[in-house]
Amino acid sequence: MFRFQPEHINTFWEILGFSIIIVFLTWLLSRLIRFILHKIIVRKHLESSKTALLFMRSTVKMVLGILALIYIIYTIPVLRQKALIILSSAGVFAAIIGFAAQSAIANLVSGVFIVIFKPFRAGDYIKLDHERLGIVEDITLRHTIINNFENKRLIIPNSIISKESILNHTIEDSQVLSFNNFILGMYADIDLARKIITEEAARLPNIIDKRTPEALAKGAPLINVRVVNTKESVIHMRAYVWIDGPEKEFNNKCILRENVHKRFIQEGVNLPIPLRKIIKS
Repeated sequence: MFRFQPEHINTFWEILGFSIIIVFLTWLLSRLIRFILHKIIVRKHLESSKTALLFMRSTVKMVLGILALIYIIYTIPVLRQKALIILSSAGVFAAIIGFAAQSAIANLVSGVFIVIFKPFRAGDYIKLDHERLGIVEDITLRHTIINNFENKRLIIPNSIISKESILNHTIEDSQVLSFNNFILGMYADIDLARKIITEEAARLPNIIDKRTPEALAKGAPLINVRVVNTKESVIHMRAYVWIDGPEKEFNNKCILRENVHKRFIQEGVNLPIPLRKIIKS
């Protein structure tokens, strides 16, 4: 009857074969656990736990890898002896490893804090600045992956993103109040401009009717359009449009600006003309 005796593993080929078997079994176990977590993630009723599950899935591979390495070292006598020698003089060695691992540990701790306190979650639309914005795709042990609207991935270390001030558009509510600004000439027909903007805004996709029953009874418009400023030779008007999803706002803004501008020209709404004051010396 065959009995496994790790103390008899001494030759190079025996060590190599044993290590390959352990690595392969660890890889299989990692794949199985990550496959199960992936199946759990895709279930819609567990969407609120998606961030934690993604983080756990990325953690499994590293944890199992470390455990497999420790098992191989302490099972094979030759490697165990070498490890004990290194650990016995581990003062300088530990200092070097600790210094080198500072960044990795900081990213790991920051990733855990992100998962626990949830300043953002997988699937959230976040903005760090004008260039770093998009949908959170994954949170790993080391970094956060953001898919921007050019289908490019921003990979930001967890220790860095945890220090940033983040604008989260979807952490509580995905609805967005979009400000759409229009500049008219000083002698423009404000009522006509408001009518055009309201009609074109009402045709936009993905808009939301936020009027209460009381507001509907009083005949409140679907889109509020107000004069927010008059300055020099222009009138500044703004349309307030509720949209179902921040990722749809830019597209809606472009559509509305184009359609309103065409209607302004067709219906003769006075547009601003830049004025220049010439001072003769």
